[in-house]
Amino acid sequence: MLHHRDNIRDEILDEVFASTDLSVAMPKYRIPEKEHLARHAYQVVSDELLLDGNSRQNLATFCQTWLEPEVRSLMAETLDKNMVDKDEYPQTAEIEARCVHILADLWHSPDAENTLGTSTTGSSEAAMLGGMALLWNWRARRRAAGLPTDKPNLITGPVQVCWHKFARYWDVELREIPMQGDRFLMTPEEVLARVDENTIGVVPTLGVTFTGGFEPVKAVSEALDGLQAESGLDIPIHVDGASGGFLAPFTAADLVWDFRLPRVKSINTSGHKFGLAPLGVGWIVWRDAADLPEDLIFNVNYLGGNMPTFALNFSRPGGQIVVQYYNFLRLGREGYRKVHQSCYDTAMYLAAEIEKLGHFDIINSGRPDEGIPAVSWKLKDGVEHPFTLFDLADRLRTRGWQVPAYTMPPEREDLPIQRILVRAGFGRDEAALLMDDYRNAIAHFDKHPITVSMTEEEAGAFHH
Repeated sequence: MLHHRDNIRDEILDEVFASTDLSVAMPKYRIPEKEHLARHAYQVVSDELLLDGNSRQNLATFCQTWLEPEVRSLMAETLDKNMVDKDEYPQTAEIEARCVHILADLWHSPDAENTLGTSTTGSSEAAMLGGMALLWNWRARRRAAGLPTDKPNLITGPVQVCWHKFARYWDVELREIPMQGDRFLMTPEEVLARVDENTIGVVPTLGVTFTGGFEPVKAVSEALDGLQAESGLDIPIHVDGASGGFLAPFTAADLVWDFRLPRVKSINTSGHKFGLAPLGVGWIVWRDAADLPEDLIFNVNYLGGNMPTFALNFSRPGGQIVVQYYNFLRLGREGYRKVHQSCYDTAMYLAAEIEKLGHFDIINSGRPDEGIPAVSWKLKDGVEHPFTLFDLADRLRTRGWQVPAYTMPPEREDLPIQRILVRAGFGRDEAALLMDDYRNAIAHFDKHPITVSMTEEEAGAFHH
């Protein structure tokens, strides 16, 4: 009997929330004076994370939020692998090299076996490397011709913030083609209106962040071919394929946007978006070794062997790269096509259902030949609406859905739109549930019209 009572006492003392550690709140902004049991500290952190949103309901993010059990196992097995230390982890380095060759082949490199590329911590870092190569090569050409190098410019369509960072960090004039009227993408005409001898390159985006549309890489390349024939200006292209680089090869094979165009010198993409890898991996591949300036390659010998590195970050995790390779083996062309086409099918279903609601005009319908599996829309003009898109986004939050509403970049800041990004893990059933909640939200505003509508700033302040 005494032994039984001792067991009960031990069980009570083992209850985590009855512990001394958790009898008071732990400090939030200073390190505790004393240590705590591992499972107690874990419980505190785990419980705080309950206040985060459900990532599977986050239809704003481009990043992968659904992972196979095998992916989680591989990530656990590779937590200690430092990608930069190729001498210590030669097989991980070999896997990285294989991924580069696979991407080069997917993007129709003329010499995929001997191409140059690297993994990065994300597509933004990869874009920075592509921009740096354009800048260094432009400087070299200008210096060889005895010309000044103090006024470089870069031409883009409406771009993600990483290109604004690149321009500011490296003192390059960003000639961003503004949206005007119903034109939301780069066009060849707008490119030619801005290009000059100081243009280091043109960056079309295969999957514009704001709408999801593909910019016309082939048409821009042909326009630059014509410019070179007339003026002698040879302007290279870097394709920002953060999203589309992992989509078009599988779902829009006839779309010509990659190394099939000789003017395309480099391409970046994000492994943790439609590459289906966990957060923390991007890729860049150059068409030819000559397109990556030697000045951007560093050789280090203090990790056990002499090794080249040309990423911005030094130490970085190797697990995501291993999992990227797993996905290539696991899915193959057939599997990637099935996964992505399923996303497109769901996106097109959503576009049709949203259009039926009567309040909205579709901007991007989620078709694989036009853009990424995203649906974007605006309120119909000339119609009274008892809500704004920001009100709708806020109402959907009560059900856990994050469906972002935001205004467009210059010169269409007057236009608010809303967007759903369909990823693996968000299927037709979830889409039907979302549409039920969307219809319920509209019905709520029909009964209770908004007298003072929420603005973008108020929506952002409320949720942050």
